[in-house]
Amino acid sequence: MDDRAGGYAEYGFTAEFYDHIVPYRDREDVAFWVEMARASGGPVLEVGCGTGRVLIPTAQAGVEITGLDLSPSMLAVLRARLAEEPAEVQGRIQIVEGDMRSFDLGRQFALATIPFRPFQHLTTVDDQMACLTTIRHHLVPGGRLILDLFNPSLPYLADPARLDEFGDEPEFTMPDGRRVLRRARTAGRDYFNQIQHAELIYYVTHPDGRQERLVHAFPMRYLFRFEAEHLLVRCGYEMEALYADYAKRPYGSQYPGELIFVARKA
Repeated sequence: MDDRAGGYAEYGFTAEFYDHIVPYRDREDVAFWVEMARASGGPVLEVGCGTGRVLIPTAQAGVEITGLDLSPSMLAVLRARLAEEPAEVQGRIQIVEGDMRSFDLGRQFALATIPFRPFQHLTTVDDQMACLTTIRHHLVPGGRLILDLFNPSLPYLADPARLDEFGDEPEFTMPDGRRVLRRARTAGRDYFNQIQHAELIYYVTHPDGRQERLVHAFPMRYLFRFEAEHLLVRCGYEMEALYADYAKRPYGSQYPGELIFVARKA
């Protein structure tokens, strides 16, 4: 395994659960991404497209979109979902298995997006810059990048209770009858490198009563507001906007809120 990928591609079992996880399934960001894609006029590049949670609704809205992802398991779920869509939707989507730090699609896009944190699987500045620079090469002059990060909550980062399992997500049921309960834990904290070592724990009960405990462990790099802005400028972008949520409320209007950067290719 390439550990610079932040453990993202290592745990294939999580892909089958992804679209059933309630906070992901009900996440309120899809309308924002579709609106921004339509406003760009396309084509759009989505980096870290996963199972198509954002990519498919964007294509359904009439926008040509290319999805890039490192995980074969996530892309297998995406392809299965896409097979159920009408031909005109399928025709607007291109799927590429690739690494966000180094890829060459041979074309440029009006908009590139990185929805829901995949950038934070990159744990070094070199990897972050490689990703942003590679994306910049794929933007038309004046093209935009929208980067979605969580705004680090200082109380959360220091809360000792997070070192134990926590969470109140409801149980969900898979199509084959398995019942799944997900919890989370912070296994370690590297304050010097701004990395949280996270664990997502899946308690699976099979129809025959057999039980499993599956753990997806991975590092997540957190970035603060000005750090991310400096990184974008260093990689050849100009800041246009910073939102605290998907309703486009300004940064500072809530805490911790999101860090949703809109940056233009300089």
